[in-house]
Amino acid sequence: MDANMLKRYSDKIIKSDRIDNELYVKYDVKRGLRDISGKGVLAGLTEISEVRGTEVRNGEVYPIDGQLIYRGIDINKIFEGFTSEDRFGFEETTYLLLFGELPNAEELNSFKEILVEYRGLPDGFIRDAIMKLPSKDVMNTLARSVLSLYVYDENPDDTSLENVLRQSLYLISNFSLIAVYSYAAILYYFRNKSLIVHKPLKKLSVAENILHMLRPDNVFTKLEAILLDLVLVLHAEHGGGNNSTFTNHVVSSSGTDTYAAVASSLSSLKGPRHGGANIKVTQMMEDIKQHISDWKDEDEIASYLNKILSKQAYDHLGLIYGIGHAVYSLSDPRALILKRYAEKLAKDKGSVEEFDFYARIEKLAPQVIAKHRKMYKGISANVDFYSGLVYKMLNIPPELFTPLFAVARITGWSAHRMEEIANRGKIIRPAYKSVAPERDYVKLRNR
Repeated sequence: MDANMLKRYSDKIIKSDRIDNELYVKYDVKRGLRDISGKGVLAGLTEISEVRGTEVRNGEVYPIDGQLIYRGIDINKIFEGFTSEDRFGFEETTYLLLFGELPNAEELNSFKEILVEYRGLPDGFIRDAIMKLPSKDVMNTLARSVLSLYVYDENPDDTSLENVLRQSLYLISNFSLIAVYSYAAILYYFRNKSLIVHKPLKKLSVAENILHMLRPDNVFTKLEAILLDLVLVLHAEHGGGNNSTFTNHVVSSSGTDTYAAVASSLSSLKGPRHGGANIKVTQMMEDIKQHISDWKDEDEIASYLNKILSKQAYDHLGLIYGIGHAVYSLSDPRALILKRYAEKLAKDKGSVEEFDFYARIEKLAPQVIAKHRKMYKGISANVDFYSGLVYKMLNIPPELFTPLFAVARITGWSAHRMEEIANRGKIIRPAYKSVAPERDYVKLRNR
């Protein structure tokens, strides 16, 4: 089919499928499962985590500084807990999200040993599933690899909690390996670089192993590992309503296998409106740098942000990536924590000027957006705004930005899948209303 024919058929689709926006108002349809104020439609209950951006006082809704709560514990307290003891926190956070309580020292050590025991891909998997069919997109390889692991599982379709837990722990242990090895394949097959594949070390944390496997010389600093561990903790879970986790609930409710459910979540996370947003932030920031002459001139920056919002600049979609969130209003707690440590890393890496530039955009963007659009709640930087900068300072390639999000979020997906199974819920099937007029079938000779 040539380009002209594709265009003609595309025009037919637009003509037949585009629905009048007024009909959504008429039938009170919550587009995106959110009402006009941004409040989400209640679609389920969970004990795994909570995301708060507003509170009700005397019957009125007020924006508040954002709160992220894992199993009843504020993320700031979790973060302060393991950092005050000079420990990495992702493994402890994974235990908390999966099992609903903080581990004691013995339980935590035992859990780390379990993760090490499960860490390791099947014989020939790297060669057959990753290297023989390389992709330029790591998320594509991740999803395909997860589906391929179904073949190696002797009991893939058993949806008992015991079996799903086994599968989940295996995936949690191996997501980082698949991601790093997939990037190595990109370097070898598409960049004409040497193929370097390091094995993970038992003594290292998940964050340390990622840096160890990713870097040709295996060298990284303690601060770098702390920052990456922090990013993993902050990305591990974010309530049942985010797109990829809700996808996991929907797919799991059908009774399908773990690998299919996780591959579905990966497909969701890949999108630039979800996990791919951190890449869009860094691309947008590079575009802004190219179109302004002075990184410190707030008027010049604001003027260009206005052009972005007016669809006159960058990708012409009218979005300032990394600013705003569906739930958070005054602040995103993940962004606040990450910003503090990003500043430390910027000083260590000699990137203070760039960090200050990001902070300037963070300050100006909400002001510019407020002038363009009616705001029903506060607006602030979200975690994607600073995570891309942190990855950049850690010398992590853009191809791994979203996959590392997945390396963390497989924990949340696993917890929610098991919660869906434990509660034996109904298959999730919301209603859609047809607004197409009825018409007669016209025989071919009369059309």
